Amino acid sequence: MPAPRVTAVAPGSPAAAAGLRVGDELVSLNGVEPHDVIEYHQLVDGPRLEVVVRRPGAALGRRVVVAKEAGQPLGLEVSTPIFDRVRTCDNHCAFCFIYQLPKGMRRSLYLKDDDYRLSFLYGNFTTLTRFNELDAERVITERLGPLFVSIHATDPAVRAAMLRNPRGATSLRWLRVLLDAGIEVHGQIVVCPGVNDGPVLEDTLVALLDEYPELATVAVVPLGLSRFSREPDMRPHRPAEAEAVLAAVASHQELCLGLLGRRLVFASDEYYLMAGVPIPPADAYEGYPQHENGVGMVRAFIEAFAGDTGAAWGVRPGFFAWVDGAPPAGYRARRAEPTAAEDAGPVTVITGTFGAHVLRPLLATWPEVEVLAVENRFFGGTIGVAGLLTGADVADALADQPSGRRYLLPDACLSDGRFLDGTTVADLPRPVQVVASDGWSLRQALSAAPAP
Repeated sequence: MPAPRVTAVAPGSPAAAAGLRVGDELVSLNGVEPHDVIEYHQLVDGPRLEVVVRRPGAALGRRVVVAKEAGQPLGLEVSTPIFDRVRTCDNHCAFCFIYQLPKGMRRSLYLKDDDYRLSFLYGNFTTLTRFNELDAERVITERLGPLFVSIHATDPAVRAAMLRNPRGATSLRWLRVLLDAGIEVHGQIVVCPGVNDGPVLEDTLVALLDEYPELATVAVVPLGLSRFSREPDMRPHRPAEAEAVLAAVASHQELCLGLLGRRLVFASDEYYLMAGVPIPPADAYEGYPQHENGVGMVRAFIEAFAGDTGAAWGVRPGFFAWVDGAPPAGYRARRAEPTAAEDAGPVTVITGTFGAHVLRPLLATWPEVEVLAVENRFFGGTIGVAGLLTGADVADALADQPSGRRYLLPDACLSDGRFLDGTTVADLPRPVQVVASDGWSLRQALSAAPAP
C-alpha cells in the first residue's frame, strides 16, 4: 500500500518540532498503516505519536516520536485522502458526465469513484453497488456521516437499467441498513427525460416517503449533457418537462410536510431556470442542506447579496475537486485565493449562462456594472454553470471586451488555481479579480463601484 506523502508542515506545529518535513512518507502511525485520511486523523489525535518516516531516496524508514497534547493538530498536510486505492465505479450510466469528457484533459478527471469514504469526505454521491458488510460495519461504528447516495429510481428494474449494473436492483438495501443505524444520508435523483421522469419519478418519490422516510434530504436534479455524449436516449429537458418535475416535487413536499414535518425532497435551481419559474423563498430550503448540489444556491446567493452574511455560502467543489490532491481545512479542494482590485472603475462580472439569468436582474440597478455570460463551447450541450467554464472559453469572451474595466471571475471556475483545461488566470487576455462564489463576496467586490 503506498504511504501518504507530506505536502506541507505548519511552522511551530508538533510535526515541525519533531523534524517532519515536506516529502516524507508516513509509513505507519503508532504501528498502524492507515488506509485513508479518516483513519489518519483518528491515529494522530492522541497525546503521543510514534511515526515511521521514509525520506525520499531512502530504502528504510526511521522512527520519529512526536510529543503533542490530545486533540492538538499534528500540523501536516498529506498528498491524498485515500492511501490504499480508490474504489472505482463499475456502473455504466448513460448520463455519467465522465463519459462525456473529451480526450486530452488531465488524467485524474477520468477516474470514476464509487467510494463511500469520498462520499463522507467530499459529498461525492455513491450508488452503494460496491458497498459491503465491512464497509457498513465501519460506517456505523465510526459514525461516518453524512453520506450521499445516488438513488435515481426505487423500482429495481429501472434502477439497474439506469446504472447498467444488475447490482443496482439490490444495492439500496444498504441504504436501509445505514438509516436503521442512524447514519445521516442525503439522496439524489438525476432525472433523465423519458427514462425516470413522469410516472417513474412519481413512484420513486412515493416510495422514498414510504420506505426511506429517515433520509435527511433528496435532491432532484436534471442530467447534464455535453456535446461529447454518445448516448442517443439522453436528451435535454423541455420546458414543459421541467415544469412537470417541479409540480411533482411541490406535491410531494406538501405530502411530506404533513407526514414528516419537513419537505424531504427539493428540486435543483436549474429546473426553475429551465421552466422560467421564480426561485422559492429562503425558508422553503430548510437551511440549504443540499446547497452544494445546486439546490437553493440561487436563493442563498440572492439573500447574501442583499446583506444576509449567514447565507454567504461558498461553493464546495464536487465532481472534479478531490482528484487533484488533499487540501487543508476538511479536505476540500483549494480554489484560487480571492484577489484584491487594482483600481476602481466600471465592473464586468464574468459568469456562465445560467448565472447570467440570476445576475442580470440582480445587478440591473447598479450603474457601470455589466454581466458577461460566457458560453461553454468546450462542453457545449446543456452545460451552463460557471464551475465548468474553461480558461479557453473565458479567454475568447474576454478578447472582445474593452480594457479599463474591472473583470470579476468567480473562484468556482478554478481548482488549485487552474481551469478545467489546465490554463490559469495568467493566460487570460485581460486581468481579472478572483472573487469567492457567494453573494456577499460579490457585494463586497462591487463596493468600489457606484451603488444603486
